Amino acid sequence: MNTKKLYYTRPIRDLKDMLAQSVALFGNRPAFIKKNADGSMSEITYSTFGNHVKALGTAFLDMGLKGKSIALIGENRYEWCVTYMAVVNGVGTIVPLDKELPVHDIQNLLMESQADAVVFSGRHLNAVREVRDKISGIKHWVCMDDNCEEWSVPFSVLIEKGEQSLAAGTDDFDCLEVDPDSAMILIFTSGTTGFAKGVMLSHRNICTVITGVSATVKVTPDDRVLSILPLHHTYECTLGFLTIIYHGASIAFNEGLRHIARNMQEYSPTILVTVPLLLENVYKKVWTQAEKQKGMKGKLLTGQLISGFLYNIFRIDIRRRLFAKIHENFGGKLRLFITGAAAVDPAVSKGFRKWGFSVLQGYGLTECAPLVTGNRDCAYRDSSAGIPIPGVEIKIHNPDKNGIGEIIVKGSNVMLGYFKNEEETRRVIINGWFHTGDLGKIDRRGFLYITGRLKNVIVTKNGKNIFPEELESYIKESPYVGECVVYGEQDEESGETQVKVQIFPNLDAIREKLKNVNLSIDTEEIRNLIRDVIKSVNRKLPLYKHIRYISIRASEFEKTTSQKIKRYSHQLSHVREEYPV
Repeated sequence: MNTKKLYYTRPIRDLKDMLAQSVALFGNRPAFIKKNADGSMSEITYSTFGNHVKALGTAFLDMGLKGKSIALIGENRYEWCVTYMAVVNGVGTIVPLDKELPVHDIQNLLMESQADAVVFSGRHLNAVREVRDKISGIKHWVCMDDNCEEWSVPFSVLIEKGEQSLAAGTDDFDCLEVDPDSAMILIFTSGTTGFAKGVMLSHRNICTVITGVSATVKVTPDDRVLSILPLHHTYECTLGFLTIIYHGASIAFNEGLRHIARNMQEYSPTILVTVPLLLENVYKKVWTQAEKQKGMKGKLLTGQLISGFLYNIFRIDIRRRLFAKIHENFGGKLRLFITGAAAVDPAVSKGFRKWGFSVLQGYGLTECAPLVTGNRDCAYRDSSAGIPIPGVEIKIHNPDKNGIGEIIVKGSNVMLGYFKNEEETRRVIINGWFHTGDLGKIDRRGFLYITGRLKNVIVTKNGKNIFPEELESYIKESPYVGECVVYGEQDEESGETQVKVQIFPNLDAIREKLKNVNLSIDTEEIRNLIRDVIKSVNRKLPLYKHIRYISIRASEFEKTTSQKIKRYSHQLSHVREEYPV
């Protein structure tokens, strides 16, 4: 396994330089694929994209927005990308906001970031209208759609005005100089605790990740990504947008989680940047369908054995042909899944690889723009988060006897600091090392393994550490568990920490198992089935890790927009009474 083999990457000074290079190299190639109102498809070339960025940037300068903060609220779409690049490439500071936030949170973040302008999608007009009534300091409201309110300016009008200025000879935007080490990107992250911090990122931070991942994962101008995850997250923005533009590949936008299957057929992507939840659901679905059709499970297993033997021994690859039906469900051309945000079950990664797909898992944080480590084309381990990308160092701080300690990171991907929060910045960046708050260990080949999070660790009375993620991985192996969160709670009488779990059952699988299509969650049959699942897990664990109590949830856990469970909201709602294992 060659951990040192790297692909050539062209140097880029900043995102403005990157875009100029991509326009020069790939001018007539499609940068974006858009679906028109009548359902037909149209392409937007790199030259057109570059011109639109210049036009919008010029219009922003004419509006007096040089050096100002401009907030961005909307779903994944072309106008979002044009706005991001226009602002960040010299106009001011871009502030991408989560479109799903409640109105009062959007209001607070607009005030906190001191935004002078807001660019928003018409789909979120009601929320923006409510915010506007409560904030007086914002001078400009720009709507990505033409059917706007009288107090907002249509995006298309600004593009037109900018184009007119450019045609008249204005070169103000072209002349703007970008300092690669200035804070031009402000990302508010609530994490999973609800405490929002503004992460200040620079062009150098982002460009380090773009070239770092490009050196380890092959992307070509013939690739196409279907953008599914929200662009306001650095994960999707850096990997699913900016890195794709760097390579001259193309981007299509998913119309919503319910439409993924249809969009796959329409756009035939080659790359998907995703989260484990989606991968694991698809994997389970394939096997569930195979079990329902007589003889299909056996054919699938036999096919995997044959294709694995031919590929591993003779390097003869018949996987795409042998599992053509699975590939057709993804549009026929998909070759690569890039996954992050949480750990993916290694069995799922291995399974997809047997079918002819590559699954590369990485690890990162918003504060690291976001990538820290990643599995590579030629060096991967399915149970690992990979090895550091070029230009990034990692160490394990204060490791225990098993080599587990806090992961700390150094490199030009590390943020400049938290916005207006020097105390918190000093707490997490010490002597140039960013303290992630995540726990892990590094093997002798340099592969990182995430074992948990400092704040999630359950500490028993006798000092034993229990990592909830480890127990959750065992529990989720059961087809009868949809979602779960393991946590510790102190017993008031004994003072002992008891390990507990909340479970949202997979009702479809349970109904099929119990031959009862009308079965509801609040039944003794489900309790007994889930209890058996936990007993089976406990048998794999030392006594101090045993799960003692179970709660059955009536609905899914609350999640962030990147589909991570908000761990500390698990006791708030939708929980029925506890019962012992």
